[in-house]
Amino acid sequence: MHDLLQLRDLTAQQADALLQLSHTIKQRPAAWSQVLHGKSIALLFEKPSLRTRASFAAGINRLGGHSIYLEAAGLMGEREPASDVGANLALWHDAIVARVYQQTTLSELAKASPKPVINALSDECHPCQALADLLTLQEQCGDLKQTHLTWMGDGNNVCHALIAGAALTGLSLQIVTPEGYAPDAQRITEAQKLGASTGATITVTHDLTQLKETDAIYTDTWFSMGQNRDNNQVMHDFAPYQVNSDLMKRLRAKFFMHCLPAYRGREVTAEVIDSEQSLVLQQAENRLHAQNAILVTLFEGSAT
Repeated sequence: MHDLLQLRDLTAQQADALLQLSHTIKQRPAAWSQVLHGKSIALLFEKPSLRTRASFAAGINRLGGHSIYLEAAGLMGEREPASDVGANLALWHDAIVARVYQQTTLSELAKASPKPVINALSDECHPCQALADLLTLQEQCGDLKQTHLTWMGDGNNVCHALIAGAALTGLSLQIVTPEGYAPDAQRITEAQKLGASTGATITVTHDLTQLKETDAIYTDTWFSMGQNRDNNQVMHDFAPYQVNSDLMKRLRAKFFMHCLPAYRGREVTAEVIDSEQSLVLQQAENRLHAQNAILVTLFEGSAT
């Protein structure tokens, strides 16, 4: 691994190693306290962030490194192309963590930078979130090959990352979206092909009555930054796909998941997200450990 731009770029072996390392770092953080000693990481963000920014900054510090936060809106785009930004940041920093609107921006940064580039969210994929989610499911359910997850709502960047994550780990994933909001068909086909070798089953439906029982239900906000959609139409289309107590009981789901921020009363009821079944804070905590595993792995790879 030199960069982590999309989760589907990994092999099943690499994904498994990252998850194992995430567990180890979480259990023995002191053993990794000097891995990034003397290293500087640039946090380049086009989008606002709470969990991503705070968890990367804290995690880099715990690994003995230093981070600097850069608001990309005033630096990259009209003022300066991503290629120049990536090339310059690589002169002073040892890695770039980028939260961007478009995947093409990440590709430009990575092409220009000889230092590792990490996707901290793009319009196509959110690999750091998905790895934290898989870590959370392992902690709660054990073997991912024996675990069933349901994605409810928009076939967005987090959904794309979970599709790849399921294929890599053997997780069973059923996706239910309104008509017109399904995840990218090519990603589904690609993941199903890989899933044939890992034991993963990945299905997509728009019919709520076709859903099978599941270990966990995962949803996300119906409105994402950078999307150009009619708000009234979205609210109408997604209303039947709210996660509530009745759905949790019908699918016999033990856990609820959400990458946050959440809008109570919209995609999920307060009764569900604030219940003991909710894993949202565990997911948020695990962002730090999964991302630290990514950083450790990238720097180990760049040193060889």
